[in-house]
Amino acid sequence: MSADAGPRSSLSARLIALGEPLLDEQLAHPFVRGIADGDLDPRAFRVWLEQDYLFLLDYVRVFSRLAWQAPDAHLGDLVDLAYETFHGEMDLHRSLAASFGAELDRARPGPICTAYTSFLLDSAADYGIGLAALLPCMWGYSQLGRRLATVTPPESRYRPWVETYADPGFARLAERCAEMLDEVDPAPPDEAAERAFLEGMRHELAFWDVP
Repeated sequence: MSADAGPRSSLSARLIALGEPLLDEQLAHPFVRGIADGDLDPRAFRVWLEQDYLFLLDYVRVFSRLAWQAPDAHLGDLVDLAYETFHGEMDLHRSLAASFGAELDRARPGPICTAYTSFLLDSAADYGIGLAALLPCMWGYSQLGRRLATVTPPESRYRPWVETYADPGFARLAERCAEMLDEVDPAPPDEAAERAFLEGMRHELAFWDVP
């Protein structure tokens, strides 16, 4: 490094910078715009809610697979993330199910859901790559929640969903995921981490097409 070069940014910061354009694409997606405006067709949200519930079941398994490999300093964080997913996010889905007519226990995963969860579970075979692969979901939803909270009408039936991901507690969990990735020793190769992160971002974008 030359004497006048600044410090190199962290891996998570570099990945997030790569992900910003794909986050903008999510914000521009008709489904997300419908949530923001409060006029999304409830039937579309019902289908999405069922598929996302099934996704979260496997998301808990991703955290569990990573926890098995984790250094002691990360173990509690991954257990907390699995707990919050199961008892926080999935409880939100259960609380919304009746009002949207969703049948969470009868739903079956579609191809978009299956492709995403398969990618995450396969990525979690390697600790550092697994963290890079799941960061798009944690970071992305934290950003979506924060931004949608500024525009979604207070009376919207989608407001409880938005507020879950706009919550500062969820933001802290997302930040901790980024920190853990930066703390992996040895760090995953940049190219492999970027590939996993960007594929995760593409799956995130595709998931809004589920309905």
